[in-house]
Amino acid sequence: MELTPEQLRRTCDPNELGCATSEEMEPPRAVIGQARAVRALTFGLGIKASGFNIYVAGVPGTGRTTASHTFLQEVASTQPVPDDWCYVHNFRDPYRPKSLRLPAGQGRMFQSDVHALIQEARAAIRRAFESEEYAARREQTVRAFQSQRDEMFQRINERALAQGFFIRGTPMGLVTIPIRDGKPLGEEEFAALTPEEREAISKRREQIQGELEAAFRQARSLEKGANEALQTLDQQVGRFALSPLFEEIQRKYQALPHVVTYLAEAQQDILENLSLFRADTTEEAGSQAQAPFQMPGMRDLPFRKYHVNVLVDNAALRGAPVIIELNPTYNSLFGRIEREAQFGALFTDFTMIREGSLHRANGGYLVLPVEELMRNPFAWDGLKRALRNREIIIEDAGERLGLFSTKSLSPEPIALDTKVVLIGQPLMYSLLYTYDEDFRELFKVKADFDTRMPRSSETMADYVSFVCGVVQNEGLRHLEGTALTKLIEHGSRLADDQDKLSTRFGDLADILREANYYATQDDSRYVTGAHVRRAIEEKFYRSGLVQERAQELIAQDIIKIDVAGEKIGQVNGLSVMSLGDIEFGRPSRITAVTSPGQEGILDIEREAKLGGPIHTKGVLILAGFLAERFARERPLSLSARLVFEQSYSGVEGDSASSTELYAILSSLAGLPIQQGIAVTGSVNQRGEVQAIGGVNEKIEGFYEVCKLKGLTGAQGVMIPASNVKNLMLKEEIVEAVRAGQFHIWAVHTIDEGIALLTGAPAGQRDAEGAFTPGSVYARVDERLREFAARLKNADKDKEKPKPAEE
Repeated sequence: MELTPEQLRRTCDPNELGCATSEEMEPPRAVIGQARAVRALTFGLGIKASGFNIYVAGVPGTGRTTASHTFLQEVASTQPVPDDWCYVHNFRDPYRPKSLRLPAGQGRMFQSDVHALIQEARAAIRRAFESEEYAARREQTVRAFQSQRDEMFQRINERALAQGFFIRGTPMGLVTIPIRDGKPLGEEEFAALTPEEREAISKRREQIQGELEAAFRQARSLEKGANEALQTLDQQVGRFALSPLFEEIQRKYQALPHVVTYLAEAQQDILENLSLFRADTTEEAGSQAQAPFQMPGMRDLPFRKYHVNVLVDNAALRGAPVIIELNPTYNSLFGRIEREAQFGALFTDFTMIREGSLHRANGGYLVLPVEELMRNPFAWDGLKRALRNREIIIEDAGERLGLFSTKSLSPEPIALDTKVVLIGQPLMYSLLYTYDEDFRELFKVKADFDTRMPRSSETMADYVSFVCGVVQNEGLRHLEGTALTKLIEHGSRLADDQDKLSTRFGDLADILREANYYATQDDSRYVTGAHVRRAIEEKFYRSGLVQERAQELIAQDIIKIDVAGEKIGQVNGLSVMSLGDIEFGRPSRITAVTSPGQEGILDIEREAKLGGPIHTKGVLILAGFLAERFARERPLSLSARLVFEQSYSGVEGDSASSTELYAILSSLAGLPIQQGIAVTGSVNQRGEVQAIGGVNEKIEGFYEVCKLKGLTGAQGVMIPASNVKNLMLKEEIVEAVRAGQFHIWAVHTIDEGIALLTGAPAGQRDAEGAFTPGSVYARVDERLREFAARLKNADKDKEKPKPAEE
């Protein structure tokens, strides 16, 4: 069946759009053409059960990231703002900083309040300990201790004098020296005494020495009591100075018990370290003298433990956060602990803890590209652990491997409540689902972004709305009606379907930008259909060097392709070459040679290890067709050799299987095939021609070759009938068909195709099993019988005994 020009390209009437230009439309308010994905996203975001995170599957360019972000922003805007998170010093274990959770916006407020509190505490303690009242009470306590000590030693000294001894202080301590007549006894005088006198003096000295040691013990006890009294005094003074300050801030945060508890611990720590605050004030003059030798901030370093590290500040948010992390490394996801150098060593504390994307997305949504996530070590395992345990742990990646032996911080984990949205290819989803059991438990919702959507009045209006959005966002020129129709037709071309539109909005946006460039050059108010068409053609031209070189080789007969005349056992097949950014069709000469034999169909491409498994399958199917048609009564006695002429690279796919079958039938029947007709389509064992891919590129590729060698009006392409709905050919080819210079035929079976190629009927079996006389199949059947007879005669000759030698 020859196709009409109207069947080759589905055009769009500007009247179908309901607007004259894109200026009359509004930008889209919802995701276009992804009803299934939107339904999955709605479910995944609505369900609160654990493990229902979302995997957005789709090919790049379908708007999966932009659409997901837009949808998430709409959902998040209606949800409450999550809490702030802070890290503070752990006064019981400094290596395990504590996390504090505060209502949104109060994190910075609490940080500021605590900072002001410490400054006021330093000033209040200064005033309290510099007051006359404190000095008087301290002097009174010290004086009482000194009075008791002096009185005690006075009594001992009087008793020693009464016993004939004098107590003198020396560098070695207090010693007792005997006296007589008010004078100390020298060593010679003491030696001149009688033994009885010396013994009496020694006994009295031991007694006085014992009393002196007891006095020393009592003095130390008095001193300890005095120190405790002074500490108690300092505690009372410090508490008196701090209590009003802490009571005020505790009243402000009384609704947050964990914050009140922290403030109480901070107050107690200050009371236990009053000397730090007193040194900060009373020794200020001395510190100023040493300032040139101190690093910046060293003077305030002891007070850093009273700071508040605001990890997550949601004060500026309106709704739940939506975070897109395009570089999901381990540290960017889970945060890090920074270090600074001090005196040649690395130092860290809780103020150097930094947040990650999971912290910022806590209470909201985190969007991650799965391919990038898998490239970063530890990131995927860490994410699964965080989702499974519902908490975020900040640690160095090296610590997990045991690379660091130095002691570091172990911050208290933060509770995690977020939805993670992974964006990636469908293949990656299949791999993870198959090989990662955790993935199945954690990502139970799949949002599949399609590359196509139905072509209807509603979706065409969505296309125009999309155009309006791109134009407004990027400051481009609006499109008039003809430009919009060309863009919609190009959308069907990208979808390879007359009844579909492509959702590869990234590619469509590029066409809009290029068309706007040409409209700017022409100083046109609107982008016209000519601008859109030029943008499409120029984009192909920029990448079409390889196609141009291949066509030159064909035009110069270096690569031999006949586009006129007739040949037996030779057909022009069509294939598609992909260069990444473009695809184009390339004709290939396929030839078949048949002879008597038992080998069956020999695929030269397979024997040369150039044929892929799918191509091999297609060739094997040909044997099934020949057996079904011609081997009902006898086995096939055939040796057929198939080859892609001048093909030196791999051959894959079964789209040439019908072409190869036509070549074999032509060779067996001895009927020539029209070389101006190229063929594509796969075939099954029943002789039904099946759909193939790249039908537009294949037709256009053969048309370009025919145009180079000269259009005769008899040339064309034969395609499967099931591919008619995929036709969105270039307007040039449609016009050539309308002018009778080129033809497109659609066939359902091999019978239709061989009749068109040879001009002879395919033939049908009659009641007796014979084919229609003069038909293609009758000639094939006759040739196969001849092959069988020749093989039979050859076998008989082999069985004859050889003549005996004389």
